[in-house]
This record gives sequence, structure tokens and C-alpha cells, in this order.
Amino acid sequence: MSALSSLPAPAITVFERMSALAREHGAINLGQGFPDMDEPAEVVEAAVRALRGKSNQYPPMRGLPELRAAISAWYAREQGLAVAPEEIVVTSGGTEALAASLFALVRPGDEVILVQPLYDAYLPLVERAGGTARLIDLAPPDWALSLEALEAAITPRTRLLLLNTPNNPTGTLIDHATLAAIGALAERHDFFVLCDEVWEAMIFGGRHHVSPLAIPVLRQRAIKIGSAGKIFSMTGWKLGWTVSAPPLAAAIAGTHQFLTFTTPTPLQWAVAEGLELPSAWFVDHRARYEAARDRLTGALEAGGFHVLPMQGSWFVTVDLAASGLPPDDEAVAERLVREAGVASVPVSAFYARDAQRGYLRLCFAKRAETLDQAAERLMQFRRKF
Repeated sequence: MSALSSLPAPAITVFERMSALAREHGAINLGQGFPDMDEPAEVVEAAVRALRGKSNQYPPMRGLPELRAAISAWYAREQGLAVAPEEIVVTSGGTEALAASLFALVRPGDEVILVQPLYDAYLPLVERAGGTARLIDLAPPDWALSLEALEAAITPRTRLLLLNTPNNPTGTLIDHATLAAIGALAERHDFFVLCDEVWEAMIFGGRHHVSPLAIPVLRQRAIKIGSAGKIFSMTGWKLGWTVSAPPLAAAIAGTHQFLTFTTPTPLQWAVAEGLELPSAWFVDHRARYEAARDRLTGALEAGGFHVLPMQGSWFVTVDLAASGLPPDDEAVAERLVREAGVASVPVSAFYARDAQRGYLRLCFAKRAETLDQAAERLMQFRRKF
């Protein structure tokens, strides 16, 4: 066997596959989570000024001091969370933050508890770190985390629990009481909590984000992941960060330096400036997406679709069976692209095993005319059944 023939087959994510199908068929892409709204001019202009007037050379490995100070101040103002700049490591996106954290904490033979449905990078990163995943499921329609199932998954080899709140794809939140109960389990069984919180600035209906770092018993054993790309709706910037107690931050920085080492300097300056915008700016920015959610949800429900409640992110979930459609979400997603010209993502793709079928994820971070056209196409498709 040659070295080339022994290479693993390339894995194509469902997001890439559905986006490719959308391009092939000229479909409206409500599958991959990226906005087509106007981008924040204030932050873009800050990046332009930084390119022209500030350094384009390597920043400090942990991130510009000005950016880490801005992140610290933003969390204090927006979430009442006391975070010191030395607890922050700036990374090249949320996925690199996940990788740096997992590679820092997980050792060969360790077990990591993952909650399905899950972001598709979680399991491969755990396995690359040498860990073994133990999977527990959220159950529709409320997608609540079962503390009983969590406790049953804990073993003497449990090293870490990976959470996602607000959750992608379900849009649900983990509340304070549940996080406090998780904190008690983490203290009793001595494991870490890694929390993917990249959607923390996209929570609707007056609800508030709660981080594990707000739970006293988790303050020294939790890692928070944030994303400027999600906060400012510019996913291509790929600028994220971790927040954790100093010993954890040092361990994460140690792996980050051998992954990407640093993140583009002008973008760091721009995000630092963006985070200093007044709270009213973030309220208005979020309101655009809440209006888009309501527009798509209202049109779908008027057309006979059953849309599950959600509290955060850019996604809504459609219950196929309750909408009078076949429950095979993967097959329906394929047909929607080819027959209706709308790309979605089957929620079953967010499972590593024993997938929950019958649900589609749709991204509403689109212009009003895009959503209206997509909703009309979806309603025409439903009339076939």
C-alpha cells in the first residue's frame, strides 16, 4: 500500500455539501449560517483604519492587550461577568478556541461528554486529542438537557463536559439552575466544563445569557468560548477567544501558540474598537435578527409548517412530521434543494450516532426579500404532500 493510498477519505461537512448543492441548483441558501445583511460599517471602517494606520505585523501570541481589555470590559458591561485580561486567549475563530482548549486538557484515554445534537467539529477534535466521547442526547421538542442522563454518563475517566449555549442547531439555552447542578457534578467528580458560547450576543425575547463562569463552583474549572464573528455577524473574520482561570488560560495558550500562534492584527484592533460601541448598538444589531426570525417563522407557520421555539442563534427548527412532511430529514433536505430551490440542513447531521430524525434547520440571517422568496418556495413544496 502506498503512502497516498493510505490517506483517509476527505470528510466533507454537511454545510459544505448543502452549500455546494445550493450553488449547483441556484438555490437560496438557508443551510450554512452566514448573513447576507449589511455588515456593521463601524467595525469594517475600524479594520480599514487599522490596516492603514496600525501594525500589520505579529501581535502578542495571546492577543493584543487592547483587545483583551475590551473583551474584559464588554463582558463586565453586557453580562455582569468579572473577567481579567490575563484570563483571555485570542484565537483564530471559535473552532480554534475549541481545538486549543481540548488539546490542552484532554489526554489519551480521557473521556469527554458531548451533548447531541452537536457542532460537527466537537467529536473529531476530541478524537484528535486522544479522548473518547460519551454521548448524551437532548430530546425534542424542548431539547432540554437531562441531568440524570448527564450523571449516568460520568465515569472515573471523565475529564471534561462540552456544552453549547445557546445551542446550534436547536437555539435553546441552558439556565442558571441547570448550570449550578452541573457545577455540583463537576466538583464532585472533578472534571472541567468547556462551554461554546459563540451565540451569546444573539439571544431574543429579553432573555439573558448565563455562562458557566457565572457559577462560583465552576469559576476555576470552566472555559468560555466567544466569537467576534458571531457578535458582529462577520463570520469570515474568524476571530474568537477563550476565557478561563489563569492556570487554564496558560495551558490553552500553550497549545494555541502551535496551532495558529496569532490572529490577524488589524482585525484584533477593529474588534477591540467594536466592543467599545455602546450597549444600544448591540441591542439594535440583535433586533435586526430577531425581526428576521419573526418574519421567517411567521411566514412558515402561516403556510402550515410547525416551527419549534428557539431563544438564540440564527436558526429555527422545523418539525417535519408535524408539518405534514416525510420525517426523513436528509431526504427532504435533498429534495428541497433540487425541487424547491432552498437549501437547509437536516438536524440528524448534528448527531454522531443514533440520530434524531425529522427536523430541518433553517438560517434566518438573511434579507427580508430573501426570506420571503424562500418561504414562498417552501410553502409550494409543502403543498405537494
